Amino acid sequence: MKKVERINVIMRYINNRAHFTIAEIMREFDISRSTAMRDIREIESMGMPLVSEVGRDGGYFVMHNSVLPEVRFTDNEVKALFIAFMATRNLQLPYLKSRQSLAEKLLCLISEQQQDNLVLLNKILLFEGTNPHNPDILDLSDLPHPMLEKLLQTLLSDRYLFITIEENVMETYPIYLLQLYREKSHWHIEGFNLNDDKKQVFSVDQLTDVQPYQNRKRRSEQEILDHLKKQVEVMNVIIDLGPEAIAQFKKYHPKNVSLSYTNPYHSTGVLKTFVDATKTEEVKEMANWIMFLGEDISIRKVPDEVLDVLHARFKLFGL
Repeated sequence: MKKVERINVIMRYINNRAHFTIAEIMREFDISRSTAMRDIREIESMGMPLVSEVGRDGGYFVMHNSVLPEVRFTDNEVKALFIAFMATRNLQLPYLKSRQSLAEKLLCLISEQQQDNLVLLNKILLFEGTNPHNPDILDLSDLPHPMLEKLLQTLLSDRYLFITIEENVMETYPIYLLQLYREKSHWHIEGFNLNDDKKQVFSVDQLTDVQPYQNRKRRSEQEILDHLKKQVEVMNVIIDLGPEAIAQFKKYHPKNVSLSYTNPYHSTGVLKTFVDATKTEEVKEMANWIMFLGEDISIRKVPDEVLDVLHARFKLFGL
């Protein structure tokens, strides 16, 4: 029996009883104690009002022998949920199996007419990353990096982490996680390195292990944030943008770039950021992005290293 089916059957079983125990659930459904406990916790999280009783004969009972009011979705709410599923396919998002089971549960809750509408929408709407020859509402095959869910689960309990990164050699870093973000189809960890007292970015693709940082003598979150404020880099890239460049900026911009609009119509603006001119890859990325913005820009300030790359690119294209 699949997990979703088992949980639904267990819900019906316990809702028709004034009292039940974990042992009864184990015996009735031939499952282990740990599985029974996990199923009960999931049923509680779904809204069934279970009350536990302590003592040798303790167990559970359902408050008033009833469940919370049934959740119903409007036609537009159902469409909104499934369009969100379709739009986020092939983005390597975490909790893929949970998205799959959620989609299956929703399909069971809606009418045949609503299901037909979703099939039609799936044929008409085409999002980036979707295979037009094989669109499928439940085709959530875009597996994320295997460490991503473990990383998320660990940081929810503690943002102080030991991460192991394999890049040529294997290195372990104690960090305070500042942000976990996705950029250009890859997940990245922005963390404060507790050994070097500086902000550092790590690729989740190179992550091989993550563990809670057990050291009790660790800097507080406020101390870390205060330290980072003192390390704010001087903006060495300042560019004015016109409406066409702003449209490009909205399509894609690096995480650390800020845009301030310079008129009330948001048709002109100025962007400011910092690029480490000593890092070749960072310089190339900035040059590529400036070219991506197009011709509707006016450069006020940029490191010479970035300008050199831009000039080389223009020569390559005969400009």
